Amino acid sequence: MQRSNTIVKPPASGELITVLSIDGGGIRGLIPAIILDFLETELQNLDGPEARIADYFDIIAGTSTGGLITAMLTAPDDTVPNDKDTNKRPLFAAKDIKKIYLQNCPKIFPQDCNMVTRKIKSLFGPLYDGKYFHEFIQNKLKNIKLGDTLTNIAIPTFDIKTLQPVIFSSYEMKEKPYLNAPLSDICIATSAAPTYLPPHQFITSHNEKDHEFNLVDGGMAANNPTLIAMGEIAKQLIRGNSDYPLPQSLEYRRYLVISIGTGECKIEGKYNATEASKWGLFGWWFNPNGSPLLDIFTQASTDMVDIHLSVVFKALNVETNYLRIQEDGLDSTLASFDKATQQNIDYLVDKGKGLLKKKVSTVNLENGKFESYREETNAEALIEFAKKLSHEKRLRELRSPRVQTPKPPLCLETKPNFGALSKLTIA
Repeated sequence: MQRSNTIVKPPASGELITVLSIDGGGIRGLIPAIILDFLETELQNLDGPEARIADYFDIIAGTSTGGLITAMLTAPDDTVPNDKDTNKRPLFAAKDIKKIYLQNCPKIFPQDCNMVTRKIKSLFGPLYDGKYFHEFIQNKLKNIKLGDTLTNIAIPTFDIKTLQPVIFSSYEMKEKPYLNAPLSDICIATSAAPTYLPPHQFITSHNEKDHEFNLVDGGMAANNPTLIAMGEIAKQLIRGNSDYPLPQSLEYRRYLVISIGTGECKIEGKYNATEASKWGLFGWWFNPNGSPLLDIFTQASTDMVDIHLSVVFKALNVETNYLRIQEDGLDSTLASFDKATQQNIDYLVDKGKGLLKKKVSTVNLENGKFESYREETNAEALIEFAKKLSHEKRLRELRSPRVQTPKPPLCLETKPNFGALSKLTIA
């Protein structure tokens, strides 16, 4: 299955390969929503008010809440009639994402019981039935499928029936057409965090064959999906995709990567071996300081990806081409995965805005803490990235072959087609 509706010119026409990655983290998706709003505003300052995030990235990857943001930023607005796929616009602007979270998170994660009741409830089923979330996302994305997105995306999930990760990738869909699932199903699946939301089952069909999925949160596979995005590009190199010419596409120097986290509650001494030696199943899942197993799953994989990429880009002396924006000092009592109280929401909004003012940081290999390594702030770094993205977009448009509309021969008389007017109706 070939995609014809991408609005991004191929990397072969430019100098860079552009990647955007968004972590998982439930309601903490408010943090990347604020960061992306800032980036899109800078792009609009350079290229006009119609500029959108999807115009600038070869691939956007998102896990869990990041997958939801990815889908909303790249889904086409089919309510606007347009004969040319390359002129389609995204259904949502980045500024819309924050509003959506503020309006809907309290309904997705209703805070209608106390901590003791919540713990008892989660022993016998998921904390939330997901009905509101399912209806909301199905209403927003309707019948839009993976193959309809306006640039390439990758959203990881995990299949509990096959015990295998499943990556819904625009690129992989060409080899495996059964992956061309509705975006709403993909979003519900990648957000189905065990104990919080129920797993999601759905079926896709291709060539009269059904393919069944039984999926949970993509964070079980990759909470930070940056390497998944870069791996999808690597597959295209193996398959000889002309969009990524060799050998240039093998060089990390050509990559421009923005990776946005949803924040971590890294508290020194939060857990210790003496305490943990007394925990059973209940203790590993529920703790006054949080959920140890959930923290381990998400934070370990998240930081390992950042450490790997930081080292690689630094070794190649192109560390300014990789930007990781992450807050690692969240208050565990306020920034829970699902704590949709007004106090927590306000706290996350403030943290997102404050993160823009912080200096560019990365994980220290020795102590695991986020430490600044450049004098510029994240906001200043994003402004520079916006300039690079804008320049790359213009370069590709300049170099891309233009399709000429054939002119009628001079000897023929052309007449206006008034018949088409009869088809117009006014609603």
